[in-house]
Amino acid sequence: MRDKPYKPCFIIAGGGTGGHLFPGIAVAEEIRLRIPGAVTLFVIGQRPMEAEILARHGQITRSIDIEGLQGRGWRRKFAAAVMIPRSLWQSRAILKEWRPAAVIGMGGYSAGPACLAARWMGIPTAIHEQNSFPGLTNRWLSKVVDRVFISFEESRPYLKGEQITLTGNPIRREILAVRAKKPADGAVFTLLVVGGSQGAKAINEVMVPAVAGLVQNGKVLRVIHQTGKDDYEAVRRGYEARGLPAEISPFIDDMARVYAEAHLVVGRAGATTVFELAAIGKPSVLVPYPYAANNHQESNALSLVHAGGAVMIRQSELTADKLTEVLAGLIEHPELLDEMGRNVARLSRPNAAGAIVDGILQCVDERDAYPS
Repeated sequence: MRDKPYKPCFIIAGGGTGGHLFPGIAVAEEIRLRIPGAVTLFVIGQRPMEAEILARHGQITRSIDIEGLQGRGWRRKFAAAVMIPRSLWQSRAILKEWRPAAVIGMGGYSAGPACLAARWMGIPTAIHEQNSFPGLTNRWLSKVVDRVFISFEESRPYLKGEQITLTGNPIRREILAVRAKKPADGAVFTLLVVGGSQGAKAINEVMVPAVAGLVQNGKVLRVIHQTGKDDYEAVRRGYEARGLPAEISPFIDDMARVYAEAHLVVGRAGATTVFELAAIGKPSVLVPYPYAANNHQESNALSLVHAGGAVMIRQSELTADKLTEVLAGLIEHPELLDEMGRNVARLSRPNAAGAIVDGILQCVDERDAYPS
């Protein structure tokens, strides 16, 4: 490959949430590290959040007209289905313009048209599935792409394809850079609350009274809380009304910094969160999103619980008092938090992005698919 003067382009398709975008960013970083001069382009839907996140990470984007089909009424499903031919045509136009060496789908609805168009045009294709139960798009695409990469062994039975490889979930280099980094000695106990890129209403609603309970019980702590856009104002007012110490943001750009400063993390159990916690060896209290397909977030969380690296609270059992009790028990036992951090770090797969890129480049070389 290095003998070829061509500087290849790789298209990464997917989105909808940060859980699809951030692993794609990690793969893009690995491609550009391994192949000097390589270009990575993201094909995404029309949600502004997707373009904003990718722009902050220096990624080029192109958008197509596509919406998801799952979890919608029949009218919206029909409207989304009508978009599919247009999105395929748009994807084909993007591929003709950029002439990629390969297309990698990272899950989410926009991966479908891009990967299908690439398949029809003879361009090597691959997908990566982040969760223990695959999304609808990846279940369909696994039947036609050249390579399938998975984060959890549990997802294998739901996917087709002759070459399915367990890689783990790709982690951005900025996150890997703070692996096993602990807060400074003497630092105030720092609690990081993250509900994913769009926040988590159930966590947001109980977090303020839970922190109030901790403070009333004499706990001295600092809270960093990513609320998501929709709940930001309500959560901010809640902390201010009770005079509680908190740094509140709709979205946190520098996750590496806040991970490094945190003693304990409270959040959902999406694959990206779970693998980031493992990568940095950080103890956590996880509240799985109960409406995820096949309840896969609970499976994700249990992988950390069984390793001794996390405590899980089901959303049906989540109350401010329950959360206060769990957090107080952990804050009072720093030696337990240290042990949890060591335990969860054993689940880390820091070379996931490298393994995926290895597979993609092998596929490209086998097909001799570099545009001339």
